[in-house]
Amino acid sequence: MSNSRRLIPAALAAALAFAAPFTLLPTAGYAQIGVSITVAPPALPIYAQPIIPGDGYIWQPGYWAWGPGGYYWVPGTWVLPPAVGLLWTPGYWAWLNGSYVWHGGYWGPHVGFYGGINYGFGYTGSGYSGGRWDNGHFSYNRSVNNIGHVHVTNVYSQPVAHGASRVSFNGGTHGTRTQPSDAERSAGNEQHTNPTALQMQHEHGAAGRHAQFSSVNHGRPPVAATPRPTAFTGRGVMGSAPQHRPQPAAARPAPAPHPGPAPHGGPGGGHPQGGGGGRDEHH
Repeated sequence: MSNSRRLIPAALAAALAFAAPFTLLPTAGYAQIGVSITVAPPALPIYAQPIIPGDGYIWQPGYWAWGPGGYYWVPGTWVLPPAVGLLWTPGYWAWLNGSYVWHGGYWGPHVGFYGGINYGFGYTGSGYSGGRWDNGHFSYNRSVNNIGHVHVTNVYSQPVAHGASRVSFNGGTHGTRTQPSDAERSAGNEQHTNPTALQMQHEHGAAGRHAQFSSVNHGRPPVAATPRPTAFTGRGVMGSAPQHRPQPAAARPAPAPHPGPAPHGGPGGGHPQGGGGGRDEHH
């Protein structure tokens, strides 16, 4: 079944947005129920990617979710796919008929449309350049993944352009203007698999951490990325960096031990999260 989106009536959606807004959750058939939110999500934070915990994990970029307290940051994390051959299509916010609506992420054989949002670490706004499946094994692009000294079976190196955008939504004022390509439309019509139970626990865990809400952290969540789902404390947890544009690669200081993608600063690979893709990614 395709990953269709169903919207609840506008009047009810608007009422819920002010009364008891909540994060949109996958429903049976992989449809998404949209709640109208009239406040735009914050910009993507800048953060570094934790070292991969082991072979077989795939990066899920962080994102702003909505809860009773407003927008809160769900840290980027390494997740295990529910089956061999599946890739992650991130969720995204889109402006539609006067409100922001969440389109949930999903697993599928190809990466579909995710709003042109540059989540970094291989998710440059279109497709995924962080790795690929090869004969039942996942091959990692070292240029956008923080492999460190962890042994993984297949690794390759392919440069990925680093963007500087930290835009977190599609359409509307100041949103991306990207439209789905034919390939992305086709991917959207494939059989999809919902986020795993652990992925949902990760989101719910973030919602229970007061400091993750933008009203508290002002766009700089204290936990921006984790080495594994729900691991919000301990070794490998990454905070968000000051919100400035990453330095050019040549101007950056030498990498620390276990070098990996830089903090993500936008769509792309591993630079600091928040709009790019390189060793360090934003968010």
